[in-house]
Amino acid sequence: MLLKQFLTAATTPLARRRPSIPAMRLSLEIGSLFQFLPWGVHLDCFSLEGMAAEWIKPEKANPRRVLLYLHGGGYVLGSLNTHRSAVGALAQRCQMHALTIAYRKAPDFPFPAALDDALLAYRWLLKQGYRPHDIIVAGDSAGGGLALALLLALRDNKEPLPAAGIGLSPWTDLELPTATIRRVANEELQLLEALAIRGWGGLYAAAAPLTAPLVSPVQASLHELPPLLLQTSDSEVLYDDVLTFAAKARCAGVPVTLQTFEGLVHWWHLFWRFVPEARQALDQVAAFTNGVWAAQEEAARVLQSLRPSASHKQRNSPRLRARL
Repeated sequence: MLLKQFLTAATTPLARRRPSIPAMRLSLEIGSLFQFLPWGVHLDCFSLEGMAAEWIKPEKANPRRVLLYLHGGGYVLGSLNTHRSAVGALAQRCQMHALTIAYRKAPDFPFPAALDDALLAYRWLLKQGYRPHDIIVAGDSAGGGLALALLLALRDNKEPLPAAGIGLSPWTDLELPTATIRRVANEELQLLEALAIRGWGGLYAAAAPLTAPLVSPVQASLHELPPLLLQTSDSEVLYDDVLTFAAKARCAGVPVTLQTFEGLVHWWHLFWRFVPEARQALDQVAAFTNGVWAAQEEAARVLQSLRPSASHKQRNSPRLRARL
């Protein structure tokens, strides 16, 4: 609640002025100067087939397992810098290496540029020898929506799917329903944020309809997706968005873990150093990923137990039976 009050007091006067996208990008970059990776997490910057990317590697993490993380920012804001600290904290808790990418943003690069870059990164991981079931795709806000669109694109292309998907307040409906506008109308900052986000959706979609399934994943058929974790706060702009998507995914038979928090602002995960609920949310993501790996290991044990042993095969071979 204190974080919400502070952000409202600090940003409402600026939001009323409707600053330009370059000005907002600069503000976020300046703010990111005060965010640092957690102790014991190492950074490796490189070029992924011409796209800026980073490996975030916690000490003692399992090097075979990867979190492909797509940052948020309404498809127009955000960068590797703005999310590096939070992704580092998440990777450390999950004990996984995280790959983050500087995907292209609107309005200069509208849909499907961001999705193409996400597909490029996922396919690059496969080329490096990572197995699909050792990869988890995640993202926050627009990055969460992009992560879900990535899963849909892979499914539609009949490409191997990752082990799971994670959406932290994912943006799945770029139309931003009128019901959402009405719900947040009593809070000025949220209303201004909602109106800005609705405008960014149009910049991203450009020539594509806002209802295109890979633009607004809630419009897609959601069958055959891997297990999903969705987190949201009941007081943020995209709350209705997340609940609608979760309900539709469950109706399609997708295993969905929905975790709802109270009274937190959108992007609260980024404030993990100062907000206990943000650390709690990241811990719950780690618990989910641990559950994914545990389920895989249990399935492998069951499969192994169902396979006949070599000696059993020999005893039951036609040649051996003939000798007996």
